[in-house]
Amino acid sequence: MNQFLRDRILRKLDTLSDERAYQVLDYVEFLESKYAERQNPSANVFQRFAETVEDKLRAGRVSAATISETMSLMNKAMGVLSGVAAAGKSVANDIVGAASSLTTPSAPLPDGTAPAPPADSQRPPDASPPSAAGEAR
Repeated sequence: MNQFLRDRILRKLDTLSDERAYQVLDYVEFLESKYAERQNPSANVFQRFAETVEDKLRAGRVSAATISETMSLMNKAMGVLSGVAAAGKSVANDIVGAASSLTTPSAPLPDGTAPAPPADSQRPPDASPPSAAGEAR
């Protein structure tokens, strides 16, 4: 849809009451079901859930004002959940990054020798080397 047409439709919608706007939504969804060539993939899980709740409220003959208040609260909750999801994804990416840096082999030193293993994996200097037959205690 071109921007001019979208702006014109939005100006017309801004003047309608909630009840009339829901009638317009019903008609748009009817046209979409009849003529749409493809589904709208831009709706995320939270958005689809909110639309389902809104449809159930409308089917239950709940007033437009109550639906509007409910959807406003759900919109705020979706914002919080989106933030939590983004934070969780960031933490997961940090963990994966840290784990991969621990398992990445060290680059050879400039003289061509391999770097020494980390200090915690080395034997103490006063420990005797293990015997070939194993230590019996």
